Amino acid sequence: MTDAIYRVNHTLHRRALQVLRVTDLTPRMRRVTLGGAALEGFVSLGSDDHVKLLFASDAAQQAALDAGELSADASARPTMREYTPRRFDPQALELDIDFVLHGEGPASTWAAQAAPGQTLHIAGPRASLVVTDAFDSYLLIGDETAIPAIARRLEELPAGRRALVLVQVEDAQERQPLASPANVEVIWMLRHEQDLVERVHALPLPAGSLYSWVALEKRLSRAVKGVLLDKGVDEQALKAVAYWRADDTPDED
Repeated sequence: MTDAIYRVNHTLHRRALQVLRVTDLTPRMRRVTLGGAALEGFVSLGSDDHVKLLFASDAAQQAALDAGELSADASARPTMREYTPRRFDPQALELDIDFVLHGEGPASTWAAQAAPGQTLHIAGPRASLVVTDAFDSYLLIGDETAIPAIARRLEELPAGRRALVLVQVEDAQERQPLASPANVEVIWMLRHEQDLVERVHALPLPAGSLYSWVALEKRLSRAVKGVLLDKGVDEQALKAVAYWRADDTPDED
């Protein structure tokens, strides 16, 4: 099955986009719809692709961004955070980015005040991991930060496939509709009610050829990956990544 998963590299482009709409999906999840002619040629082939969002920390950095410049001095560069392209419409030239409003960090702080007419600079995606329609079943495990990638994967699955989804959220208000042509079972776990690793231990694996995907806090993602390997999941059809770290430093993997 390893030939069913492959990487496609893209030419890296930086784009200055305008905020078109801001929509609150849940109390802690906000969608920012970006647009502009700069989205011509945007490509995102994988449901868990990521773009870098660039946030200036001072007027000099902002001026450099607006001029399309990036300092060779890493300490003088804008802060970057990686986010999933939730939806791209090539006809309307619109791109949706979903933000968790956790009250800390440059991306969450920016999203909390985002309004139509503002500009956001992005770069990428640099590459896509393409998972072809070669699997019977899908196991998707994540938290709020992974919902955009999970939702996109489910929307792209064809009818006749099965998906088991485990999502850890802060409270019941953070549940979102997850539409899919596939046969999907979604388990919503409240963060303070049950241990995620224990829940994965007890989770029956879907039948048939299986693609597994995990995106959590770094420590949790590593622990869940170990549990899945112990349960016999094929490591060649397993992707486990850290979407964030408990110490709030960005993950660059």
